[in-house]
Amino acid sequence: MNPKALFQIPYGLYLLSAREQDFDNACIINTLSQVTDSPNRISVCVSRKNLTCDMILHTGALTVSMLSREAPYALFRRFGFQSGRETNKFQGFGSVIRTQNGLLRLTEYTNAFVSGSVCSSVDLGSHILFIADLTDAGILCEEPTMTYSDYHSYVKPKRPAEEAPKSGYRCKICGYVYEGETLPEDFVCPVCKHGAQDFERI
Repeated sequence: MNPKALFQIPYGLYLLSAREQDFDNACIINTLSQVTDSPNRISVCVSRKNLTCDMILHTGALTVSMLSREAPYALFRRFGFQSGRETNKFQGFGSVIRTQNGLLRLTEYTNAFVSGSVCSSVDLGSHILFIADLTDAGILCEEPTMTYSDYHSYVKPKRPAEEAPKSGYRCKICGYVYEGETLPEDFVCPVCKHGAQDFERI
């Protein structure tokens, strides 16, 4: 185990995987944090709508593959920001191996991975916040982690209506765009939770 993998965590995009019985599942999330370093502990926040969330609640195990900037749009289309309840999205996807806790992780398009055993969870209504003790971790390459801004800038295809520049304010941390003439002073980014002071006019 290499806890230095935790240094690869920015405000990025990650593939969260879970397994229950013989069924593997995964979805893309944008919330991964290191909580403590003694013991090494991480947190992830997952929508209740995701089957992955239910699986983690039942099994208490999770693995996160940190997506690198080379990850193609096809990967996002396959796994999506919402895990399905009937399709094993890993089926036919060759670049995966199992971590020590038996969960699949990507070997391509990732720069690091962390696995954890859930020690507590917090019900946030629409989401569950899982706190997990690190059980496995590794650095796979030096490629930077893909941020939300990277995804919107050069990975996600633009629709014709998106070609025209937006006006408003962009979060300097994650790239979220607030459309409007005035940004409220108490505004909090819905993606990375940073305040109005971290937004710039576009």
